[in-house]
Amino acid sequence: MKRLILTLCLILTAPMAQAVLPDEILPDPAMESRAREISKDLRCLVCRNESIDDSNAELARDLRLLVRERLVAGDSNDQVVDFVVDRYGEYVLLKPTASGANLVLWIAGPAMLIIALGIGFVYLRGRRRADDSAPQALSDDEAARLKEIMGE
Repeated sequence: MKRLILTLCLILTAPMAQAVLPDEILPDPAMESRAREISKDLRCLVCRNESIDDSNAELARDLRLLVRERLVAGDSNDQVVDFVVDRYGEYVLLKPTASGANLVLWIAGPAMLIIALGIGFVYLRGRRRADDSAPQALSDDEAARLKEIMGE
């Protein structure tokens, strides 16, 4: 029974293990910490919504190595991120910036919601007014004309 529980625990915790391989780890703990901090905010271009730190894809490994190379070369954290973004595009960021063309995307969702709520409000208000005006009875002339049209 203990073996079964241990096996289940290992199986369930295995996906939570980080994908960084031992040969990628930098000898300097401070620099490795910086590399981890940067790579947790970079998206794996193969996996959807997974950081390069968590991904087992070959491209994620290449990106992790690239981040570490840039850090060893003396780049700051921002310079490393800018280098990767220049090379792979802004899609590589897990948290895209709210500037430039992305600003349109950040604003479009709330703007469409507000427009849809406005249209819904106007529609419901118009329906309420239509319901308030009850149909009126036909006048004598209209009733006579209707009988004439209907052939009665």
